Amino acid sequence: MPPFSTDRDTLERESELSFLRRGGPGGQHQNKAETAVRLHHPPSGVTLVVNTHRSQSMNREEAFQRLAAELRRRNHVPRPRKATRPSKGARRRRMDAKKRRGEVKKGRQKPTDDG
Repeated sequence: MPPFSTDRDTLERESELSFLRRGGPGGQHQNKAETAVRLHHPPSGVTLVVNTHRSQSMNREEAFQRLAAELRRRNHVPRPRKATRPSKGARRRRMDAKKRRGEVKKGRQKPTDDG
């Protein structure tokens, strides 16, 4: 998967922008004005709908910010893990913990009649 560009000019060129009326309660202004923004970025397949503000321009700004953040997240490549062996001390502590746990469990057993 190629890394996606996150600068604003490139995002505006590559993205498809559409406007819609936001849903829910809110009365006259909300039902008449198309303030919600749908932003589709075809190269990555990301689609966002932002309708948090009453202003279309503020929703558009927030949509581009969210798109850039999502593309940065998708561009991140984690460093490969390097396999390491546990130290002697770590192995010893693990065995000691297992022994202590075994003693605790032995203490919960019902007493036997052999002795």
